[in-house]
Amino acid sequence: MEKHPIPIPAAVYDGLETVRRSGLTNMLDRPRVIEIAELWGYDETAAWLRENRRLYAEGIFAGFVTDEKRSARRAKGGA
Repeated sequence: MEKHPIPIPAAVYDGLETVRRSGLTNMLDRPRVIEIAELWGYDETAAWLRENRRLYAEGIFAGFVTDEKRSARRAKGGA
């Protein structure tokens, strides 16, 4: 089964990347990722994580892409 990156809003992606780059937690620890995102003002990221548990789990292994990048790839004829 081919894995495709999970499309997410750019603001959510930015929050996830900031938490990931900080190295403060394992990204599999979703509750801690939510906590850090909220502490740092990434409220949209925290809300998305609460509402999209399954998509987040899929994205951890398949990757994430912003909605804008996915739309651009489709316009160029990509997946």
